[in-house]
Amino acid sequence: MADLAKAKEQFRFYTRLHLSELTGLRASTLSQLANLIKTVPDSCIYHHTHRFLQQHQYLSPEPPNDFAYWATQVLGEDRLGEELASIDTVQYSTLKELREKIVSTIEKNLEEDKFAKLRFAHSGEEFHFVKSISFVLPTNHIVGDLKEFIEALKNVTLDSLYFHIFEARLRLGRGTNDFSNWIENSLDDKNLAQQIAKLDPYTFTLEDLRKTIIKITEKRIFL
Repeated sequence: MADLAKAKEQFRFYTRLHLSELTGLRASTLSQLANLIKTVPDSCIYHHTHRFLQQHQYLSPEPPNDFAYWATQVLGEDRLGEELASIDTVQYSTLKELREKIVSTIEKNLEEDKFAKLRFAHSGEEFHFVKSISFVLPTNHIVGDLKEFIEALKNVTLDSLYFHIFEARLRLGRGTNDFSNWIENSLDDKNLAQQIAKLDPYTFTLEDLRKTIIKITEKRIFL
């Protein structure tokens, strides 16, 4: 068993409460959709690319995004729908980058398909923009080494795990998940931090993601 390093700074687990709110913005055509995506708050982009994951935490694999679903099911744009669904969210470290990729994918389709501009959603089938509101709350789980980290990770809620993995990296723009950031900067364990950071969280259920991180960390402790 490896000697357990004590963290320079303890790690506190947080959790979040989630609320969805209608913006009143809606699109009937791809052109309208692209223009609105350029200007809506980041919280809208986050909601429509992570809604499925937030609502169905035990399902896997990678969830579809709302833009892909609407393009396919409402407008009949199968090719565009596939391209939007294939956008690898984990490759983008900010919502700005993800937003730009979605817009460029739609605009490319509009340029290449002269009929795309003519397709529109019927009344009641428009794309309604919703924003995701999170209330972040501290938990009582505070850890100072990897053993304490594992024990806490076993007991925190999936909402806490979701916050530290998904929201911290993409929505809060921290570049990586909170666990990797703490392990690298407070425990000086770059190797373990990178192993966790390299996981594609969109291919796991949250419960499986929890188990995987615990397994990786336990292996590090018992080297």
